[in-house]
Amino acid sequence: MLEASDRARPAVVLLSGGLDSYTAAAIGRQQGFELHALTVRYGQQHARELVAAHDVARALGVAEHRELTVDLAAFGGSSLIGDGQIPKSGELAPSTTGEGSTIPSTYVPARNTVFLALALAWAEALGARDLIVGVNAVDYSGYPDCRPVFITAFERLAAVATKAGVEGERFTVHAPLLELSKADIIRRGAALGLDYGLTHSCYDPGPDGRPCEACDSCRLRARGFREAGLRDPALAT
Repeated sequence: MLEASDRARPAVVLLSGGLDSYTAAAIGRQQGFELHALTVRYGQQHARELVAAHDVARALGVAEHRELTVDLAAFGGSSLIGDGQIPKSGELAPSTTGEGSTIPSTYVPARNTVFLALALAWAEALGARDLIVGVNAVDYSGYPDCRPVFITAFERLAAVATKAGVEGERFTVHAPLLELSKADIIRRGAALGLDYGLTHSCYDPGPDGRPCEACDSCRLRARGFREAGLRDPALAT
């Protein structure tokens, strides 16, 4: 029987079903964390990713996987939740974030803040002090909540917004992909033996669930596999 000091430390990982969250979770597992996976059904048009999240969770052998519903579509403000068309072919649809902004319409208002808040609540209830998230600030769509400054600010928030924090304990948000290119992420996952055929990245899949290959997320993924010199197993026929 393991002594308390020998047990893996629990960590809550945000698991979307995409290749980034899969890779981040696998890195956490490699580092010895016991993974408690959280997936959020937030009204996303690409709900196919929820199926992928459950497939990925099984492949990772997580200790527990929970799916929560938080209807961000009730607020609108993003083409990912039905407010406008998903931009295709390299064009970014107008954003509501302000004149001159380059943030695309696929940005969901405060999504990562909401998700990390949910992960923080579960972590505190579990007695965990570690959160894992697959955000990336290199090959990404320009979302403000994927940047290092956001991760640092959330850790400061956790320190003052929780019982554990005010009692002197520290929450750490692990973002192991933050400064990696998409190709580097894919290479890292390949080295860990991950099956990216389980994952889903497309914002606008067809009725059969196949990726559109034209949205921003599809193009970033395709470029990553191309630069990594690997074939994307999700596109295999």
